[in-house]
Amino acid sequence: MAKEFWINRRAAPVKLGEFHFSNHMCWPWDLDMWLELNNGRTLTLYDLGRLVLAKRCGLLSLLKEKRWSMTMAGASVRYRRRIRMFERFEMRSRGICWDDRFFYIEQSIWKKNGECAGHIIYRSAFVDRTGIINPDVVVEALGEKIERPSIPEWIAKWVDAENNRPWPPDKE
Repeated sequence: MAKEFWINRRAAPVKLGEFHFSNHMCWPWDLDMWLELNNGRTLTLYDLGRLVLAKRCGLLSLLKEKRWSMTMAGASVRYRRRIRMFERFEMRSRGICWDDRFFYIEQSIWKKNGECAGHIIYRSAFVDRTGIINPDVVVEALGEKIERPSIPEWIAKWVDAENNRPWPPDKE
């Protein structure tokens, strides 16, 4: 994490909806028993992209100033191509849309040959001591002068599926 913040310390700010691009390599400690990028490690790498994106769009400073926090409230991930040891790849991270409760962040991993190796959509909640903060309040506090983007159909269908998913899950 410190390395990613150091590398991007002079990166230009990005606006909501713009991509943060980062470059990575699959190291031996990132491997699973099949000698490819471990799915859990992939999620950790996605964390690095989201954190730098949050810094570049001013969100980290705002959260600290307001004493708000941001928590992940769900994710849908696809793994499609293997990443092997010492293989380099690019990660693309962006905030894509929001509704009354959640902010949706899209991230993808791209191999050097142009193939998409993985894709994830997160829904995150901004919270304070009283609970969830409407993302419109956060966007306004960031000083962004943009209207709420429409939610892509595929995200809306995922949200609907999540809303119909039983919680808590069955114990037996």
